[in-house]
Amino acid sequence: MLAWRLSDRPLAPDEPEERKDPTFRAKTRCTIYLSFTSNLISSGLRETIRFLVQHRLVDAIVTTAGGVEEDFIKCLAPTYLGDFKLKGKDLRAKGVNRLGNLLVPNHNYCLFEDWVNPILHAMTDEQVADPENVRWTPSKVIARLGKEINHPDSVYYWCYKNDIPVFCPALTDGSLGDMIYFHAYKRPEFVIDIVQDIKRINDTAVRAACTGMVILGGGVVKHHTCNANLMRNGAEFSVYINTGQEFDGSDSGASPDEAISWGKIKIDANPVKVSADATLVFPLIVTQTFLKEYSRRQEEASK
Repeated sequence: MLAWRLSDRPLAPDEPEERKDPTFRAKTRCTIYLSFTSNLISSGLRETIRFLVQHRLVDAIVTTAGGVEEDFIKCLAPTYLGDFKLKGKDLRAKGVNRLGNLLVPNHNYCLFEDWVNPILHAMTDEQVADPENVRWTPSKVIARLGKEINHPDSVYYWCYKNDIPVFCPALTDGSLGDMIYFHAYKRPEFVIDIVQDIKRINDTAVRAACTGMVILGGGVVKHHTCNANLMRNGAEFSVYINTGQEFDGSDSGASPDEAISWGKIKIDANPVKVSADATLVFPLIVTQTFLKEYSRRQEEASK
């Protein structure tokens, strides 16, 4: 996936003119989608993901609302280590929320609300002032928040800086959705267009010379990424990391071979599923693959 170049593939009879140039072919890499569930930002992979986007080692992100908002909240206030066995009623009385064995005070979400609200008002003003040219989509909202956070610890700050789109079809399924809900009563003219984002992610796949999917976990992020690649008759490369099993009929547990039957992975691909906890194995995979590619690019740039 990381080593692939368009020059590795023989010229097709119907190859577009711009893809015939040898220099262009040598520089054209695989378009890599990194998809992950929201808990991975909360539970320890945030720094690993930030490394990948900071150094442009992936080309698009697909995640859920928690995977977006938890990144920004961590820029505003700390999350604390707790215990899985802490009682919910006791934590509720203290104004503390539990994410597995992590603790997030209500105060953190108050800070998040205070930060988000003025941005939503400014975005609404821009939309009202120029409705023909300002059309907010989930990916554009996330890019704007990444710009506004202006914090080097943030995954989405680097996505904004490096023009890496972040697709989040379930953007309203979290605290950010709560903020948008309250904002909609004050400014009902505010609109987020999901249609333009489904067009954007699908077009990204269709127009790519080659695609690869690295999918951590399952559910909407897995399906959204795979379905975009269905539009190009399948991804050339695919790595799943999850603990889902196929017997329960969920998309989370669906195997790569099932995706081949739908045309989401190419029939001649060699997809991989790693049945493991992504928080344990993904950092190891990154050090043995993406980190080596980053070092190689650094050496190449220094010549």
